[in-house]
Amino acid sequence: MDRYDIAIIGTGPAGISAAITARVRNKNIILIGSRELSTKIEKASLINNYPGIPAVSGEQLKEAFLKHIDSMGIEITEDKINAVYSLGNYFALQGQNGSYEADSVILAAGLSNVNAYPGEEEYLGQGVSYCVTCDAAFYRGKSAAVIAFSDKEEAEAKFLAEIAEKVTYIKMYKDSNGVEGTFAGIKNIEVLSAVKPVGIKKNGMKVILETQAGGSYEFDGIFVMREHVAPKTLVPGLKTEENKVLVQRDMSTNIKGLFACGDITGAPYQYVKAAGEGNVAALSAVAYLAK
Repeated sequence: MDRYDIAIIGTGPAGISAAITARVRNKNIILIGSRELSTKIEKASLINNYPGIPAVSGEQLKEAFLKHIDSMGIEITEDKINAVYSLGNYFALQGQNGSYEADSVILAAGLSNVNAYPGEEEYLGQGVSYCVTCDAAFYRGKSAAVIAFSDKEEAEAKFLAEIAEKVTYIKMYKDSNGVEGTFAGIKNIEVLSAVKPVGIKKNGMKVILETQAGGSYEFDGIFVMREHVAPKTLVPGLKTEENKVLVQRDMSTNIKGLFACGDITGAPYQYVKAAGEGNVAALSAVAYLAK
């Protein structure tokens, strides 16, 4: 497995800025996120405070970011990172599509409004998972639920259905394409659209999903598939406050070699602030590597 100097998680203004600065400093980097960059940027109708680009639309700023990184040969690895582990002098990153190693990590994944279900974090790794690709094999011939917050998880459920005896797909998003059609012909996938989970418990080796209506469902495993993973869950031992990562002025966290920047560090939620913090985080990571 290749070992990178710096792994950057997130492709918003903070992550893009960090990647540009790290590349300028000749570091071997991996930039992980969506090629679509930030949906927050894309939906912005007008941005008036980004220096040098007055009265720019979010779409135009996105295209400017892409043009800049393309000109520098910076590629985006499209993946969702579910866990980052500090292993002393390097980090291991677990993604849905693969695993990565880096000497330092910059978190630029954006604001997380994730509120874990009661019991979710307690039973993580004990019947609760965030990664189908990583953990599907544990449920061969068993039952599993996928709590899906976007239609991206439909493909994950189909893959899981190849291994598990039964998959219950709990749809938490507005369905414009007809999810039942997506799963047509797959007899071991059941779709539940009206179920609202409120908590997770254990009963021996089984995981119990409690619902708003007062009922419950029993599975061998539950996959909670959100767009974002809460920072403290993403990185074990990371100091946070209300889902915001606590950082010093150099963007360093309480974990050696781990830096954070942008909306994930808290207000103000401004593109220019995020880009500035990305620059600082990259320079701090470079200084850390030099030591």
